[in-house]
Amino acid sequence: MAASDDHGSLTRAFSGFGVDEKAFVTILGKWHPEERQSFRKKSGDFFVEDERQFERWDDRHILQLRNEFLRLKDAIVLWTMHPWERDARLLKEALYKGPQYNVLIEIACTRSSEELLGARRAYHSLFDHSIEEDVASHIRTPEKKLLVALLSSYRYEGPKVSDEIAKLEAETISNVTKKGQNSLIEDDDIIRILSTRSKLHLIALYKHYKQITGNYLDEDIALGGNSHLKATTQCLCTPPSYFSQVLDASLKYDVDEITKEAVTRVIVTRADADMKQIKEEYNKTFGVHLSDKIKDLANGNYRDFLLTLIARGD
Repeated sequence: MAASDDHGSLTRAFSGFGVDEKAFVTILGKWHPEERQSFRKKSGDFFVEDERQFERWDDRHILQLRNEFLRLKDAIVLWTMHPWERDARLLKEALYKGPQYNVLIEIACTRSSEELLGARRAYHSLFDHSIEEDVASHIRTPEKKLLVALLSSYRYEGPKVSDEIAKLEAETISNVTKKGQNSLIEDDDIIRILSTRSKLHLIALYKHYKQITGNYLDEDIALGGNSHLKATTQCLCTPPSYFSQVLDASLKYDVDEITKEAVTRVIVTRADADMKQIKEEYNKTFGVHLSDKIKDLANGNYRDFLLTLIARGD
């Protein structure tokens, strides 16, 4: 292989999601000092030269590379955990790393009642606190009331739905959204409905809202910058659409590390749940297969692991 080809392969191996372990072994392992020096000279994105003409790794890229090497390890550790422990640890991390409201909402709204209860029990065992008390004590924004209600929920999961009540509650929410309030996130009726009603009830409400207003509930409820209410509604009523959007936003080279972490989180946690529907929605919305997107951006064993997990939905 020509030197320029080797340089291109290594640049790719250092970029994207995960690292190309095979390229490191087959190319770097055989290079002599002058070849490594040539690579440093031609890789201005990774290496910098100070006023003394000293070549060194850019500190930012050292951190990035460390994260990429850890990406496979993190995915495997999450995959092998009991789902309750996994969700409990994800909740804890989301609470103290930001906080990341979207992750708290995601877990509270896309798990079954038993799964959410199990995660809350695991949280007790792991951290000697309840997730509800940690949210209540650490979050100071208006989202606190909604988050505590969602995480405390134990929804009915049977088949019965009162279409009449669903329609009445759609009208109730419509009356609130018409006012265009910035305080929708704290509205008692909205919080009560979103945190207590069954998912089948909310799906019926979602349809009635569209018939009543001509608009989609998740779009109207986001008025005034209520993106967390939008995420809540999507997670409860249209989870494949929500997850496909999260994946598309995170499968980009130029996003921050917290955004990138969603790739592992979503694929690992949904592989045994609704991955088939997520892949179908992703293809429908973005015009590309999720597997092809991962092949284009991810590297090495991490890429192969992700592709193996999403294939479980076939």
